[in-house]
Amino acid sequence: MGRSRYRIFDDKAPHFVTCTVLNWIPLFTRPQTVTIVLDALDYRQKQANWRVYGYVILENHLHLVVQAESLREELPRFKSFTARQLIDYLKACGAERLLKQLAFFRKAHKRDRDYQLWEEGSHPEMIQNEQILRQKLEYIHQNPVKRGYVDDPTHWRYSSARNYAGLPGLIPVYMDWL
Repeated sequence: MGRSRYRIFDDKAPHFVTCTVLNWIPLFTRPQTVTIVLDALDYRQKQANWRVYGYVILENHLHLVVQAESLREELPRFKSFTARQLIDYLKACGAERLLKQLAFFRKAHKRDRDYQLWEEGSHPEMIQNEQILRQKLEYIHQNPVKRGYVDDPTHWRYSSARNYAGLPGLIPVYMDWL
């Protein structure tokens, strides 16, 4: 394996990660698909002791600042579980166009499956101090604003910006670091 700055070096430290839908396919345009990811994050917080410091889900990717006991092992589990749930949902609702894209863009070495949902990797960046944590959270929360989807980060429903503004969010986030 080649050297990369995008590796998890300290398995117990918080990391900024990005999960991208294969070929940037706009999958998270339905509340049901976003709910699958949110439910998985909520479950991981409760059952696997994840600390989700912040998140944003856009139409074709999501950003997280997350910490887990063994993030190196936990993150692929999260991606695998959500991929299975999302593909099952797409099949159940007859989303043939999306399924065909997930099959077409599947990497050739992924012969054990008909579809690939997530791009490989997550570009993890370790959060080394509070200043970097604040920068990453600001980036996450401003992402929908920079894309022109909303004027105020708290108006983006699928983000932890509401939690940090003291408003109810869709899932809890770890804010004990404040």
